[in-house]
Amino acid sequence: MAATRVRTRRALAAMAALVTAALVAGPAPAAGAEAAGPDLREVLFVGNNWDGTADVLASTGDLVRIGRIDVIPDKEERLREIYLNPVKLTFFLGVRNTAGEGHDQFVDDMYTTPDGSAVVVSRPSFADVVSIDVRSGRINWRFPVAGYRADHMAVSPDGRQVAVSASTANTVHVLDIATGRQAGSFTTGDKPHENTFSRDGRFLWNSSIGDVTSALDAPWLDWTKGDRKITVVDAKTFRTVRVIDMRERLDAFGRHDLSDAVRPMSFSPDESKLYFQVSFFNGVVEYDVAADRITRIKELPAGPATSTDRTTWVNDSRHHGLSMSPDGTKLCVAGTMDDYATVVDRSTLAQGPLVAADKPYWATVDGDGTACVISESGADRVTAIDFATGAKRVSVPVGDHPQRVRLGHVPAGWTGPASS
Repeated sequence: MAATRVRTRRALAAMAALVTAALVAGPAPAAGAEAAGPDLREVLFVGNNWDGTADVLASTGDLVRIGRIDVIPDKEERLREIYLNPVKLTFFLGVRNTAGEGHDQFVDDMYTTPDGSAVVVSRPSFADVVSIDVRSGRINWRFPVAGYRADHMAVSPDGRQVAVSASTANTVHVLDIATGRQAGSFTTGDKPHENTFSRDGRFLWNSSIGDVTSALDAPWLDWTKGDRKITVVDAKTFRTVRVIDMRERLDAFGRHDLSDAVRPMSFSPDESKLYFQVSFFNGVVEYDVAADRITRIKELPAGPATSTDRTTWVNDSRHHGLSMSPDGTKLCVAGTMDDYATVVDRSTLAQGPLVAADKPYWATVDGDGTACVISESGADRVTAIDFATGAKRVSVPVGDHPQRVRLGHVPAGWTGPASS
């Protein structure tokens, strides 16, 4: 038995080394970067989940709004289909009354095509992904996901494929971003959520978060949330190359109290370290990819008015939003239920000033890499925070309940669809 355990550990170590070797091979261009040129403008897309719109902002400076896209131009058609199908209607209303906090969820995530001609959007309540022409506002293609809800996406480094979590089907679909045709799919744990491609495009990481809508939120009932794990697949064959159960790693670190539901994540520039948030926790976890172990955990302050009733925390996400400065020295953390965002020094894990924010739900990096941009879903605005000082730069109003914020491209001179 001892010899068998040793061989198993060696096999797992060899697999970890293989994945890590590919991850640290060096940075790849940003998605679609090879196509960016004088005919394209870099922008920030802000998904207004309850509105069903995407605001398009300048990617740097004052983040001035350039235009707005309706991402549900087919709303009446979709609602007709749903109301004529009792099963679809049950899930549609379920999304509204649980994850949607009483609202329909019309836009979760979005990425632009490399040529900036279209934006691809996952729409939770409609359980689909659509490509929308940024000039006309019309739908190019539509892909219904398995099950009844679409969630987080990721775009491949070359910008040619987009991965989307089908959260009720425990499946990730990988689609051709230009045509919407499925290139492949793979099975995950319960309720797949975050997707992340390795920089060289060889691997795709998915984290499943389990049932975040139940009221069984006491720490001792965390096991009822389902099978939570990170699934790493080969991005060409979609075969699983590694499965990481953070429950074992958290227990080994002595944090039996923390949930193993991995939420937003961010790799270090060389991808040797993975930083992530977990359900119910106000802080960040550091994981060494090659060593396959948690190395540090940073707990951040509780907000002065934060409820201690875990059932009031939206979808179990105490903190939800994490990004890293391009040089890898700073982390930007969205403290969702604690109503702040803060910049954390990666080497020391020392936190910067707590910047007041109203239910910040995401964090990304602006166009020149000098600031992080958070969505304040409770105030319908986005805010830029300086990585160097940790201070707020600017806030701009957007639509109803902004969540995901992504860098993308539109044609130079674009100010919105012709139909808007």
